[in-house]
Amino acid sequence: MKAIPTFTNIDAPSTQREEYIAHVDVNSFYVSCERVFDPTLEGQPVIVLSNNDGCVVARSSEAKALDIGMGEPWFKLAADANRMGLVAKSSNYELYGEMSARVMKLLARFSAWVEIYSIDEAFLGVRGTLDELQTLGERIKAEVFRLTGLPVCVGIAKSKTLAKMANNTAKHLNVLGGVCVWDRAPQQTTENLLARLPVVEVWGIGPRLTKRLRGLGVWTAKDLRDANEVQIRDKFSIVQMRTVLELRGISCIAMEEEREVKGQLIFSRSFSDPITDRVGMEQVMGIYAQQASARLHKHQRQAKILTAWAMTSHYNQHQDHQPAITVKLPGPSADPVVLTKAAKQLLPRILVGVKYARAGVVVMDLQPWAMQETFEPFVSVHEAKQIGPLIAQIRSEHGVKAIGLGAAGLAQGPAWQMRREMMSPRYTTHWKELLSVKAA
Repeated sequence: MKAIPTFTNIDAPSTQREEYIAHVDVNSFYVSCERVFDPTLEGQPVIVLSNNDGCVVARSSEAKALDIGMGEPWFKLAADANRMGLVAKSSNYELYGEMSARVMKLLARFSAWVEIYSIDEAFLGVRGTLDELQTLGERIKAEVFRLTGLPVCVGIAKSKTLAKMANNTAKHLNVLGGVCVWDRAPQQTTENLLARLPVVEVWGIGPRLTKRLRGLGVWTAKDLRDANEVQIRDKFSIVQMRTVLELRGISCIAMEEEREVKGQLIFSRSFSDPITDRVGMEQVMGIYAQQASARLHKHQRQAKILTAWAMTSHYNQHQDHQPAITVKLPGPSADPVVLTKAAKQLLPRILVGVKYARAGVVVMDLQPWAMQETFEPFVSVHEAKQIGPLIAQIRSEHGVKAIGLGAAGLAQGPAWQMRREMMSPRYTTHWKELLSVKAA
């Protein structure tokens, strides 16, 4: 039986200042955001639900102790929630997004090179001796908590893969106090950790790849690190070869200032109430197309193809309809008018009376803004007048419902908007929902 890893008797730290990568991750991010503004949730089992209060997408440690799994449907938990003392919250994306932005701005104080990897985690380029890096990690953790109230863990290592692993170690070993500098630990300790970690838990190794690796006798992170990198490349790809090298402390995954938008953008959501007519679907198409336009402008991208679709529920045994249409745009565009008109071409295929439970818009074949010069007669008049950026600016200053094109700009909110019956106030983004503090 392998020895349990321990971080006591840390090896004598090096006095040489070197380049490292820090991985900062907010613990139970959605739940922690809720607790910042509602301290009564501390110590209680708390879960956050997905769109339309469907299933569990975040759990506190207390909820995990109750064996509540990720993805578990709320309707199965609701009846026993009071008995278990379980507190459920609807997803409050406005609050989570704003709190994330605050954390990322704070992290920029500690490094000029910050890569925002997801809403609750980021990589930082750092430099120092091992002792200096330990102190830096502790400062990051303390400062983020002091200024936002959010608890984070910090992992520091020579590569992104090892930094993620160090962060995970900091989360699970209380003796570390939430900060783990990988190279500062005794070599035997890190060897034991790698030997105990299943290969499926290595960053970038999924369940399907795990099965193939096991066929080569690779069961743990240590097995993968010690594998022949050329053989791994030949049997899998250069990506897995990089993972092998990353586990050896050789940085192969470059830091990015901003993660590039992928080759397509998808805007889709289930409806709280089914849509049964073309008027309602017209509003859906308008809202999604204009969201796509805003995202394209943000990343300075244009799309050449748009696909719009709708579908009935898998559980609707009486109706089954999945209309879709793909439109080739007149030219590369991020124009909200052009995209909205293209999306609305789906409407003739909508059958009145059919209960559509979901719809979406996908923009594809993306390219950088003005990569190819468009002849003046083909330039959209709305793009020439910067209508898209103007709408984005108005929404930024006055709220997302302040303006919209066509049916997407109706003052009355759509009835199909997702259900969020247990949502906490949007404390940081709406004046009417600011936190009130009363003197005792």
